Amino acid sequence: MGWWEVNADTLAGSRFVVSPLCETTASLMVLKKDSPAHPAERRWLERHRPAFLERLAADPVTALLVPVALGRHRWIADFLTPVPLLERAAQGGAEFYDELARIRETPADTARADLEIAHRGPLPDVLLRPDLPERIADLLEWVWRETVAPDWPRRRRVIEADVVARTDQLSRAGWAAALDDMHPEMRWLGDNRLQINTRAFPPRQLMGSQLLFVPVTPRTGWISTDRPDADGTVHRNAVVYPCSGTLAEPERAAAPEALDRLLGAGRASVLVLLDSPMSTTHLVALTGQGLGSVGRHLKVLLDAGLVGRRRAGRSVLYYRSAAGDVLVRAPSS
Repeated sequence: MGWWEVNADTLAGSRFVVSPLCETTASLMVLKKDSPAHPAERRWLERHRPAFLERLAADPVTALLVPVALGRHRWIADFLTPVPLLERAAQGGAEFYDELARIRETPADTARADLEIAHRGPLPDVLLRPDLPERIADLLEWVWRETVAPDWPRRRRVIEADVVARTDQLSRAGWAAALDDMHPEMRWLGDNRLQINTRAFPPRQLMGSQLLFVPVTPRTGWISTDRPDADGTVHRNAVVYPCSGTLAEPERAAAPEALDRLLGAGRASVLVLLDSPMSTTHLVALTGQGLGSVGRHLKVLLDAGLVGRRRAGRSVLYYRSAAGDVLVRAPSS
């Protein structure tokens, strides 16, 4: 199995990062695979995949480059997945075009070497050309502009809500629980060992390097590392992971019709979602309602004794009370 040696200092210094480029790369994977994880993603594919296929049909070189870069053997070309820059993230999120420039500026020989590793062999003759980083960057720019950017505010709210939920999980159950829940293959093994996948890779020591966690809304993920220095030192590593199922599939939590009539559709949807503690940001992302509306719904539900609240770090989390549970679970007829 592949595992990293991660000490307490590395975990304590780790950060969650929002990356528009990672979100776009994950969306490209969904467009290429055409295997939706839930109904909302199916509708997104139905809306955008025909134009995606049309674009590839008009550019046969890029059409061949995509499966090679994304890896036929579950290994993505390294230049396609740079570690997000924490400095920009701290200022409110790395801008997509700043991130994309790092792919676009990849030296041709570096890109070719990465692609050969992902392809597990020599590249087809048609890909023996110097403009491959530019071509894949152009495609990612198209995916961002046409399929992600119009929906980015909602996606960002979902991503930020996931960060809030995982921060709460950290405060309640510690790193082992939070890491185990990020990806099916990821496990905290104890003794400073973090299993990152089940492949037969040699262990790596992350002591002294930076570790970032990057949520994306599509149901996919990968590991990114900076290129090593001359002495083999890697300074930054990232785990890109899918947001939790509840976040990625907001339509799952439908309020019963009788509860809608009693409380109103907006208030009922908030009550149904509070099966587990959530912040107002989390609820805004899931319901699509405005912050003011969610706040008013929560106040009414609090006054009625149907929800409670508690503080987790800097966040205030709301949860359904016993009375709220009775109301949600009551037979509708």
